[in-house]
Amino acid sequence: MSEAHKREEKLGAVLFQVQEDLRKLRCSLEKITDKDKTLDVEAFDSAIRETESKIKRHAEDYLNTVTKQPLVLPAIEDLPRRTVHIPKCLKYRKPALEKPAREGVLTVHPKREDLPGPSHGEKLKSTLAMRSLCNSTHPHNRAVQQKFQISLPDVHERSKKASQRTMAGPVVSRQVTEPKSRKNLGVLEEDMRRVSETSLLCTSIKHKAASLHPREDSSSPKMGLLGSKPRRDKQLKLESEPGLTSETTGREYTSPWTAKTPPPSTNSKNLDHMGMIQGTDDFIPKNPQNTVLDLPVQVPAYISKYSFTIIKGQINPMATDFCLFKESFSLCWSTVLDALEALQKLLRDFAVPLAKGVVGLVVRPGQRFKGEGGTEAAATHIQSCWRRYLARTAYLHHCRRKWAAETIAMSWWMHNQMCYVRKALQARRFRQLENHRSRAQHLAANWKHIQSSKRTIIHIPSLGLSQSQRQKLREFNILQNTQLCRLCDIRDENVEVIYVCPRHLGEDILQYYTSVLRCERVADGADTRTAQAPSCSSRRFVILTPEAVDYFPTHNMCLSTLLKYSPHTLKRIWNLIQGKQAYIVGGVAHVDDLAVADELGVPVLASEPAIAQLYSTKSGGRRIFAGAELDVPPGQGDIYSLNQLHETLAELMTQNIDVKRWLFKMDSEYGGRGTAYCDTCHLSCYNWALREYHRYDPEKWKTAWNQESVLLRYLDEIPEWLARYARPAKTSCYPTWASFLKTFLRQGGVVEAYPPSESVTCLTVDLLLEPGGEVTMLSCGDQLHGSCQLESLGSTVPQTSVHPDTLNSICVRVGQACLQRHIVGYISLDLATFVNPNTMEQKVWAIDLDLAYSNQLAMTQMLLMMTGGTLNCCTGCLEVPLPIREACCGHRTAAKPPVMNRHAVIGSSLFHSNLSMLYHHVFLKICKVHGVGFNMKMKQGTVFALYDSIERCNMGMMTVSEDLQGALVTFAQNLSVIHQEISASKMQGETNFKELIKEIEEVLHMTGKNKMRAVEDKTAA
Repeated sequence: MSEAHKREEKLGAVLFQVQEDLRKLRCSLEKITDKDKTLDVEAFDSAIRETESKIKRHAEDYLNTVTKQPLVLPAIEDLPRRTVHIPKCLKYRKPALEKPAREGVLTVHPKREDLPGPSHGEKLKSTLAMRSLCNSTHPHNRAVQQKFQISLPDVHERSKKASQRTMAGPVVSRQVTEPKSRKNLGVLEEDMRRVSETSLLCTSIKHKAASLHPREDSSSPKMGLLGSKPRRDKQLKLESEPGLTSETTGREYTSPWTAKTPPPSTNSKNLDHMGMIQGTDDFIPKNPQNTVLDLPVQVPAYISKYSFTIIKGQINPMATDFCLFKESFSLCWSTVLDALEALQKLLRDFAVPLAKGVVGLVVRPGQRFKGEGGTEAAATHIQSCWRRYLARTAYLHHCRRKWAAETIAMSWWMHNQMCYVRKALQARRFRQLENHRSRAQHLAANWKHIQSSKRTIIHIPSLGLSQSQRQKLREFNILQNTQLCRLCDIRDENVEVIYVCPRHLGEDILQYYTSVLRCERVADGADTRTAQAPSCSSRRFVILTPEAVDYFPTHNMCLSTLLKYSPHTLKRIWNLIQGKQAYIVGGVAHVDDLAVADELGVPVLASEPAIAQLYSTKSGGRRIFAGAELDVPPGQGDIYSLNQLHETLAELMTQNIDVKRWLFKMDSEYGGRGTAYCDTCHLSCYNWALREYHRYDPEKWKTAWNQESVLLRYLDEIPEWLARYARPAKTSCYPTWASFLKTFLRQGGVVEAYPPSESVTCLTVDLLLEPGGEVTMLSCGDQLHGSCQLESLGSTVPQTSVHPDTLNSICVRVGQACLQRHIVGYISLDLATFVNPNTMEQKVWAIDLDLAYSNQLAMTQMLLMMTGGTLNCCTGCLEVPLPIREACCGHRTAAKPPVMNRHAVIGSSLFHSNLSMLYHHVFLKICKVHGVGFNMKMKQGTVFALYDSIERCNMGMMTVSEDLQGALVTFAQNLSVIHQEISASKMQGETNFKELIKEIEEVLHMTGKNKMRAVEDKTAA
């Protein structure tokens, strides 16, 4: 065994000597120059390199055979692709906790899973060899010590003293500094001993991948120049930390490798980067002419005997420290030499003056282009950036074009889908319209038969207003439910009612109406809580609420639309009308009325929605009145521009100079909301215009040339006059004239005169335009106004302001004009009557037309239900049968009972915010205590109409008395009592009770005057 070891040592020494001689020969040949000719160094060098590579390969094969362990070195060419982390700062701690790491040399962590594992026998041999190698006095180690004149260190003994050496050759003198980072040139002696130990272990038979330089202790992760990552990463990464400069004078050195550095932030990286750019040039000594000087370098005292210096990418092979380093790695020098050559090339490429500043200069922008091949590298980098810019630009352009193409395609697809859906909806609505016309013809042909037989009326009190109008209305569903009294249609024994309610009604309201419709004495002492509802089979009315009410609670959708999206309710209605004559009575017409009728397969007692929307406007009503040849207020409709408004108003004011107030009405507003007014007394030129008018007689004033001066004067002053003095009738809807005018011009409207009289009475007449072509008056009453004189809150039934014959004639003409325009169903006509001050004759103007079922008609149905009477509009009388003691409430005698006249006051839009504090049964008990109730025997008293179980702020009320004055007094007293009971002195609430009481007092005062005048006229006669 000793002879074998000797041969192995001898062969190793020979191979190493040959390799060293070849390297020296190549170095010397590079310096040889011939005076007459140039030596072909390249050819000679290539031959030497080939021989050297072969010998190196044989030496490595031999070493691999001996150690059974391949050496693994890092791939220096891959260094630019490694991840470099530059921490911001270092924190010092005691050096005893962790050993200082080597600087400037890479610590390589090989991929152990890629190496073959040793067998058990090889592990045993490796253990024995390790023991022998660790013992410097072992016989096997003597030959190596004698041959190479080196003293192997004792692995188990560490010297804790650092030696100080000075490099030979051209050196640069500089200040002695202490190590502040892992980038310093020096390596501590004890670290180099670990290197030597590892190098010796690499030549042993230990079957593990050994790194060229020692690793850090496991207790101090991420503290070397090259931090080790977990084994799962399977990649090598370079880690370095910036050093800190300090002076050794008067200060004790603290090892920076014992500090754990926090990860750098973006700001710290930027600051460190700027500091490195500014401080890198300080490593190179310069003269005043800014040129580099070759000054001797004083090596720091802490550099170990195995360290060496690389200046400007060159290693001095004759330097003592390099020779010592070379001897320490003599057994694997060929592999280390390749790494050193790659390291020198890297330093030359980045023009690193001193190896200490490797990391700082390598990461410095543009540093690569200052070294060898910098021009070519810069050109390559510029070309790659330009190509990348072109590719990126082309890619972005492609993305934009792709996005544009996708947008266009999606838009086109959506357009096609919308067109398809639009066409499908148009086809469906056209089919529904055709079905409606077909069923309307059948209804007209069989109307007489239907009216005389059993039938079912489906009441849908829908307000089919535009979406913008519906969104502006507060408590829209309550407004749609103010016609709950339609249930009283069951007073006809042949009628069954299906009422579609826009809100969920409470049990108290259901019991109340059940008792009222059964003619029980609800208001005369019956308790609504104890009233038992009859069975469903015996009831002739059904109240249904669409399930879509819960789906769209805040959308203010009209009732027809809600019913359209309620399949369960539609199915139930369809089941209830099977095998019966049925038709729908709606409200304000909407296209969804036809959809509901088509789903149920029943006709609608109304005109087509398009026709209804055309003639239900203020301008459309004036066209119908003109066709009926009725007297209308001076005015003009279909105004859509400001200039048209000013010119039309100037002409009307010039022609009707005696009119003192002008009204502005929107075409499609609801309930008096879209009305404004302006008085001519505020016009500065009005008195002058009156003088001009009186200069001529009325016939001459009609000529245009007499009116020209006044017209021009009006045109000049009207814009300012309107801006200053025009006022909306309901400021809660439109607070200013500007807001009103904007909506007025967008929707279109009418300008007309207010009656030129101090006493004006408005009345409402409800008509039924039967499909058979007949016109029937169902209700008529004089209007009662609140704070706004242009909004109706109630009426007195029957009307007493116009002679019944005159009223009947007007109604017939309006009905015939509507039938000619294919308008059928329920309509409401508003008239204004006054005494002309010039002729002292009564004038009747037609002022408005609503093609819908009115609140007055619904309250009239309740009035007729409670009194059991009939309203004869031709005679203007409410006839109520006298009570018969022998007869019961539900029986009729064979002979026609005598009748008596009654007068009623009805209010369908009463509001008081404090009503919400009382439940309905409590409210009715309070009224009973104060004697507010209805006497079924005398057919007079008070009846309430309840609309809502949740808010409870709105209600209707009806009073019946023997004369009009008694009904008005009772109505006013009831309002006063209710207000006092539910209001405190400091909590009056929001209400319209007070305005209505004031209006009633004025009517009573006027009625008293008329009676006194009638008595005087009778006495005089």
